[in-house]
Amino acid sequence: MALFLSTYTNKVDAKFRVSVPAGFRTALQDQSFQGVVLLPSNKFAALEGFSMGMMHELSTRLDRFDLFSDTQDDLAAVIFGNATQFAFDETGRIGLTKDLLAHAGITDTAVFVGMGNKFQIWNPANYAKRRSEAMKQVQQKGLTVPNTTESNR
Repeated sequence: MALFLSTYTNKVDAKFRVSVPAGFRTALQDQSFQGVVLLPSNKFAALEGFSMGMMHELSTRLDRFDLFSDTQDDLAAVIFGNATQFAFDETGRIGLTKDLLAHAGITDTAVFVGMGNKFQIWNPANYAKRRSEAMKQVQQKGLTVPNTTESNR
């Protein structure tokens, strides 16, 4: 599974193309689809990014719900109905849609934020605020990463 790390700021050109960070492309090199899947975040003015492998994993997770249940239908509509595949061009760029750019408030610069098995793409000013809010929450709540021993699963 792809692992997305670090934060990168890249220019968006006049044709709405942006270079996906080299580290992200390297993480995706073993995937059958050489590109990314993006969808509007339902929590933030940002884009959620995934490998095709993670999209398959999300599909498998949704299979735990009854096929025609409201929960399964709602989640499938939000995740898969809003997802768009973007193949890398020869230089590692993707061409974003106007709708996705508008959702995230991205104009000429995009911030790619690695988040483990996913990544996000933000407007730089909005991400600076989000990063500050997240740091504040981690510190105030004393958040830590859960232990993965069998007794805690």
